[in-house]
Amino acid sequence: MEVVTGALPSVIEKLAGLAAGEYNLQKGLKGEIRFLQSELESMKGALEKVSSTAADRLDIQDKIWARDLRELSYDIEDSIDTFMVRGQGKEQGNLHGIKKFIDRSVGLFRKAKIRHGMATEIRDIKTRVEEVAKRHGRYKINSDVAMPVMIDTRLFTLHTEAKELVGVDEARDELIKALEEENEVSMQQHGKIVSIVGFGGLGKTTLAKAVYEKIRARFDCCAFVSVSQTPNLKKLFKGLLCDLGKKNNEETLDESRLIKVLREFLQEKRYFIVIDDIWDISVWKMIRCALPDNDVGYTIITTSRNYDVAEQAGGAYKLKPLSLNNSRKLLYRRIFGSKNKDNNEDREKCPEEELVEVSDKILNKCAGVPLAIITMASLLSCKARNKMDWYEVHNSIGTGLENNLDVKNMRKILSFSYYELPCHLRTCLLYLSIFPEDFEIDKDHLIRMWIAEGFIQSTKQGKSVFELGESYFNVLINRSMVQAIYDRYTGMVNSCRVHDMVLDLIRSLSSEENFVTVLSDMDSTSPSDTIRRLSLQNVKNSHIMAHATRSSLQHAKSVVIFPSEFAQAPALGSFQVLRVLDLCECDLSQANSLKYLENLYQLRYLGLCETSISQLPGEIGNLQFLQTLDVRGNTISWLPSGVVQLTNLMFLYIARSTRVPNGIGNLTCLEQLSLLRIDGSTINIVEELGQLTELRQLDIILDEWNDKLLEGLRMLQKIQELDISVRSGERSINVLDTWIAPRHIRDLYTADSCWFSALPAWVNPSLVPDLTRLHIAVRELHQGDLDILGRLPALHSLWLVVDNKNLGILQGFVVGAGSFPCLVFCSFSRFVWPVVFQQGAMPRLRELRLRWLFYVREGGGIASSDGGLDLGLGNLLSLQRVVAMLRCEGASKEAAEKAKAALTRAARMHPNHPNHDINIFIQI
Repeated sequence: MEVVTGALPSVIEKLAGLAAGEYNLQKGLKGEIRFLQSELESMKGALEKVSSTAADRLDIQDKIWARDLRELSYDIEDSIDTFMVRGQGKEQGNLHGIKKFIDRSVGLFRKAKIRHGMATEIRDIKTRVEEVAKRHGRYKINSDVAMPVMIDTRLFTLHTEAKELVGVDEARDELIKALEEENEVSMQQHGKIVSIVGFGGLGKTTLAKAVYEKIRARFDCCAFVSVSQTPNLKKLFKGLLCDLGKKNNEETLDESRLIKVLREFLQEKRYFIVIDDIWDISVWKMIRCALPDNDVGYTIITTSRNYDVAEQAGGAYKLKPLSLNNSRKLLYRRIFGSKNKDNNEDREKCPEEELVEVSDKILNKCAGVPLAIITMASLLSCKARNKMDWYEVHNSIGTGLENNLDVKNMRKILSFSYYELPCHLRTCLLYLSIFPEDFEIDKDHLIRMWIAEGFIQSTKQGKSVFELGESYFNVLINRSMVQAIYDRYTGMVNSCRVHDMVLDLIRSLSSEENFVTVLSDMDSTSPSDTIRRLSLQNVKNSHIMAHATRSSLQHAKSVVIFPSEFAQAPALGSFQVLRVLDLCECDLSQANSLKYLENLYQLRYLGLCETSISQLPGEIGNLQFLQTLDVRGNTISWLPSGVVQLTNLMFLYIARSTRVPNGIGNLTCLEQLSLLRIDGSTINIVEELGQLTELRQLDIILDEWNDKLLEGLRMLQKIQELDISVRSGERSINVLDTWIAPRHIRDLYTADSCWFSALPAWVNPSLVPDLTRLHIAVRELHQGDLDILGRLPALHSLWLVVDNKNLGILQGFVVGAGSFPCLVFCSFSRFVWPVVFQQGAMPRLRELRLRWLFYVREGGGIASSDGGLDLGLGNLLSLQRVVAMLRCEGASKEAAEKAKAALTRAARMHPNHPNHDINIFIQI
């Protein structure tokens, strides 16, 4: 199903199934179905042409026709889906005698009635299709619609080459200077506050982040949090505590108590905090209550679009648009690459002379707005490098941003990249309008929702729908339509956020197409008489909730709730064709909260994580189309036995305390299973794991190691992510030595369950080229083994535990030049001093942990100019954080103190000034 063609692709496929004889239809009906197929195929082609034209350039009749046809396609799909569920029915195979005869007779009568109803429905649909066709004059579409463009694969490389905005260094240094000059900023005792102000897309957050990364090492603690239009202060305060490094185990604290905890924690600390995207001064005042004045000093940076808010929060720093030359730099480097920079000239030159004039005209329309420039660069990268094509883009922008910077003009620029997307990606992008502003959207969560909606249809041999969804997600990132959020430990993209201006665009388009209806206290889209997808966002107003309940929800395909403290789910009995139901974090502890759940026969996605439920309905096996079941964060002891009837289930997520029933081997479509607990009561499940041959992700927690697990793992040749842990924390020895990881393994976590006797032979660049995360315990490791690990081309995160010291192997290690080219996070545990990093090693490493680094002898390392010990930390060019715990054995305390001092000195002298936490453990 697509926003461009409605449900037509799905409907045409389902009509083909009906006509092929999968269902026993009334005589003559198949001919009418074939007529519908032909008509809808023609309509689909016409819709695809229409969809390539921006809405404001479409003829009004084309718009009306397209809207009516899309709505009709949804109704047709609902009718077919309902027939398919009712027509299948349930066989009464376990009944006998007269009862079986009666039930079978009733069933045949019921099926005959259903077939009659379907015949009536098909004929009614045929009439409606003919009416829509006649009204539009048999699909004659204007011939000036835009043609689709090919995607330039260079964008994947360009995205990584231009991560930072051009000109941000100058603005960053200017703002740091302002912070250092007391007269430039609002001062309270020893504190400094400055507010970055500018309109959306100008780069306020980027600048704040650049300053944050540059000076954060000067402070005892620091934090970076976003507020948004509808702030959840309780969540924000908890985020502050987490970023500041304050452990908070008390989940029940209210806002006032969280403020008290924050004030007490910060009172004696020199702190640095960035509060991003403040919309309302009252919100700032609440946040300010939690940030105390103190005698040791603090710095606070805020960002806002509202100048009045910025002035009241602190001294306003008005962010300027990019100069024309910096705009050129940003545009050219995005399109042609940074290598084309002319370092000898003040003026940035265009690598292709014929494009100089048109590129300057396009930049004038962008008015120095980085988001607009990046958006245009992504679009132009897909065009041929000739001025005719570029002028076509320029002329289509209209007046753009040349004279003013209002939202409507920015939408025109953004909408260009939207209409250049392929049809299926436009649908996927519009679906993001279901999420609130500034919401961090988990990549895997989003892809599972796309799958449930039917947006992803796998046609590539050997590629799962989830993997295809990942490629969709990556294209949206590389087209600059969504902002990537990188994992701290791997540097990989694991979530995204929609820029405010892009969200504004897709919300507008979604509302026009009746694609998503958003209801919230702050801002709601106008609900249609028929709601197709409903997003309830931070709703506290009972009137809004009542409206959602009263509205026509019987055709809703998605319902997603982002709860406030008072949120309650709408009655499930209202829905008839629901595919996606996400109630995560809603309070469903009341009895009957999930009443009628088992009647949602079309449901594909069920999100119930952290909903305070203690059990699922026993009839959950009725949901035969269910693909995703997520019940993490609840107190469910056992899943009901009906779960093993969900033979279409692809993604199952449960809490570590939840057990699954026998029969899990029936779920042969499962691709992701987390977290599977195996104890004495579920021991038989180990033998069923080998039947789940489609598994790509498996997370297991064992009460104790089970030797039968190895046999099951050997059957899982598609596994990409494997995490095995043991509750006792004791590692078994050699139990996985004979296991060979599949070639496409990406993530392996076994450090908490077993020891490998030596580095496995399959840990080799040619055998596991995709290995990204490796957490492994190896009893005996030698320098050659570390060299092999250093050659793994995709390794981003390494957690390596060794037992060399207990085996009497006391030599240190050298991390050689050029090794670990992609590593972002590294933890070496139980290594023997020294571990020396040569120049050119680990060029992307951000965090280094040396856990239980045994200092067992004097000397070692590289002699530095001051006679101390140098492990070469200065050679780790991207280092941001160092954590080390030295364990003193076989050496004097004074020698260990010297080692600690050497590490501390190296961290302080590092040009990045990484945060560091270096300690000595001395056993008494």
